[in-house]
Amino acid sequence: MKKWVALLLLASLCLYQYFSLNTADQDPFLITDYSRLHPVKVERVVQGREEEQLVHLLQEARDKHLTVSIAGQRHSQGGHTYYKDGIVVDMTSFNKIISMDLQARTIRVQAGATWNDVQEAVNPYGLSVKTMQSQNIFTVGGSISINAHGRDIRNGSLIKSVESFRLLTADGQVKQVSRTEHADLFPLVLGGYGLFGIILDVTLTLTEDEVYRISTERMTVEDYSGYFRSQVQAEPDIHMHIARISVAPDSFLKEMYAINYKVDRELPLRQYQSLKTTEDWVIPTKLLFQMNRASDSGKNMFWRMQQWYFNRQQQSVISRNNAMRSESQFMEYREAGRNDLLQEYFIPVNEFSSFVQSFGEVLKDEHLNLLNITVRYVNQDREAVLSYAQEDMFALVCLFNVPLSDEGQERFKQSIQSVIDRVIAHKGTYYLPYAAYPKREQFEAAYPRSREFWDKKSEYDPEGLFMNYFYQQYKGD
Repeated sequence: MKKWVALLLLASLCLYQYFSLNTADQDPFLITDYSRLHPVKVERVVQGREEEQLVHLLQEARDKHLTVSIAGQRHSQGGHTYYKDGIVVDMTSFNKIISMDLQARTIRVQAGATWNDVQEAVNPYGLSVKTMQSQNIFTVGGSISINAHGRDIRNGSLIKSVESFRLLTADGQVKQVSRTEHADLFPLVLGGYGLFGIILDVTLTLTEDEVYRISTERMTVEDYSGYFRSQVQAEPDIHMHIARISVAPDSFLKEMYAINYKVDRELPLRQYQSLKTTEDWVIPTKLLFQMNRASDSGKNMFWRMQQWYFNRQQQSVISRNNAMRSESQFMEYREAGRNDLLQEYFIPVNEFSSFVQSFGEVLKDEHLNLLNITVRYVNQDREAVLSYAQEDMFALVCLFNVPLSDEGQERFKQSIQSVIDRVIAHKGTYYLPYAAYPKREQFEAAYPRSREFWDKKSEYDPEGLFMNYFYQQYKGD
């Protein structure tokens, strides 16, 4: 009985923190992003609503010598969506579904449309997106700007499913960009972090919605690469896949669970097609995740809960569109002085096990509070200039609970730089949408085409109209 009382009290504390902390800035000109690391004053925030309005806005910024940053949901964590004393263009209101071509399987949407908007538009027609982030709350323009990836293991990162887009450039022109029109801009804007212009609308290629039967497998980290190649990649009917590594002390970086989504062609799509609109068990799962943050015993308990959940999923059935709407509310966290921050590392398939071992050494030496590691597979992409997958990679999405104080951040920064050294030693890269802890030389080592990227930025935007903190930190002189 006492145990349940304690759990209820802790749940109440979580709810108090969740509802009492104000996530919006009190000062309308003080802006930050999900990280809460770099609040700065901006000149103003403008809701993007019409193309002509945006053209005039850029002209005003040029005349007044102001910078322009582009924001969607502001879930990036390194100051990519704003800059001090500049104009921030909030594109979330620029969100119409413009057209669909069912025969060609394409959809054209404004950049502020969310993946939820896209899914609701295509789902009635038995269609689905090829690639998107694992939650559907993000804007299409934002996902293009970071060249997002997800659970699909056959279609690669987002650049592979973008057919074309229209871009408002620094000179006030609207350019149709594809692999054949203004083709030089295509691999720069995909993963270009808003530095080449305002994405107005995007044409995406679609695929079929389908029914998956879920299977789960338990294994060791050491066995995972071989398992993936022989039983996942080699099975053409497995279209989606994720895995999780234990961060619990009792099985730290040793145990894994893999979750596979295999097409079941015997089941009619219409029975499973309705889009899920709510998340289950948010409050108790939120409580358990708070315990995961708080103590080693909480981490052990949370891993056992995940094992139960993975086993419960065995042979369950889900549509592709619903599989892409993964649950995330239980992870929401807004505590004064601390935050949960993501870092993500891309490691060649053959280097996976040895990297995890090396990564674990840093985690233990630096006493980092790692809450979760999700593993995804990303196909080779040599198209994007700032490609994070020069070969087939496993992406390790790592969630840390970190202090926001200057001292705490400096310690964490040094720890992450030690991790990045291990990443580079294992021929890997890291993802750029997150807090910019890596050194400039680490960035240049992970992204060997970065000089080409900056040279093209100077060519297309010589006055530096489009600006953010990622640009400031890594461009160099």
